Amino acid sequence: MKTHIAPEITDVLHAAAEAAAWAPSVHNTQPWSFAVSGDELCVRADPDRKLRLGDETGREMLIGCGAALLNARIALRAAGYEPLVRVLPDPDRPSLLATVRPGPHVAADEHTALLRAEIERRRTHRAGFSDVPVSDELLEELVAQPAAEGATLTVVRSPAAVRVLAALTAAAQEIQSQDRRFSLEVMRWARPSASPRADGVPADAYPREAATTEPHFAQRDYADGHGWGSDADQRMATSTGTVAVLTTSDDTRQAWICAGQALQRMLLHASAYGVSAAFHTQALEMPLLREVLRQELCSGEHPQMIMRLGIALDEAPTARRPLAETLEEDPGPRPEAPGAG
Repeated sequence: MKTHIAPEITDVLHAAAEAAAWAPSVHNTQPWSFAVSGDELCVRADPDRKLRLGDETGREMLIGCGAALLNARIALRAAGYEPLVRVLPDPDRPSLLATVRPGPHVAADEHTALLRAEIERRRTHRAGFSDVPVSDELLEELVAQPAAEGATLTVVRSPAAVRVLAALTAAAQEIQSQDRRFSLEVMRWARPSASPRADGVPADAYPREAATTEPHFAQRDYADGHGWGSDADQRMATSTGTVAVLTTSDDTRQAWICAGQALQRMLLHASAYGVSAAFHTQALEMPLLREVLRQELCSGEHPQMIMRLGIALDEAPTARRPLAETLEEDPGPRPEAPGAG
């Protein structure tokens, strides 16, 4: 017998799925899908959108899906429901990463409302920052966000450590750019000007000619010689910004999902105060370099994201697939055939 679900619960779950789809993901691959089944929202990985070379283990895919899960949680709480979450609920269904149900009614707190308002405003930055520094007080607040999710955000204050991170990023970018397979994988997610695609990195989401920062963190070459990029004036965007590394104590699938939730909580809080993030995952996509970082700079913790934080001079465009492409409605159990059983 099919349980009746109140229409308002279905609406809340649809809104949660729509919020989830605004999460960040490597190359804006949007490697997720969702399903509403009764009073439950399922968050699933989409392996067809996983990077075959750059993300062989699926770590970055699950970080993106974890960020989507955090958005769904925030949307439910902002709607007045305690989100009831199960992570990796079924070992026989590895693509099912989490289920979320609206629990008891709760009053949305001010911080939840603040984060909810930033879900569709947050943007990934792909250039230098202005010379306006992020205050130490705000950095302390940003560090506290991942801690609430079980991960660690470390602000890299040593100039030598920042130079090492920049050098490893540059080295990884050079190595990957020499491998045509890597380059083609990046180009799969690069969108030319006026492209109608609703995923990938738009041609005007990065500068045509970015100002050089010191130290310089290499950016992905989405243009690949095509001359794509924004013509926005970048002469004042010469600051590296504040460098930070997100780590977890474990390196399991559950830890990657945790890292995604922690990352997104921090990004939304940062966005609310005008701070953007630029991601640099090149070195983390090479196992040997990632292990060097773990041992030499991360005190044995597993690095999940390298980023720069700062005040951006312009807002980069983004794109999201429509909800109809990512959300499925589960019709519930099928009636048994006559004589079955």
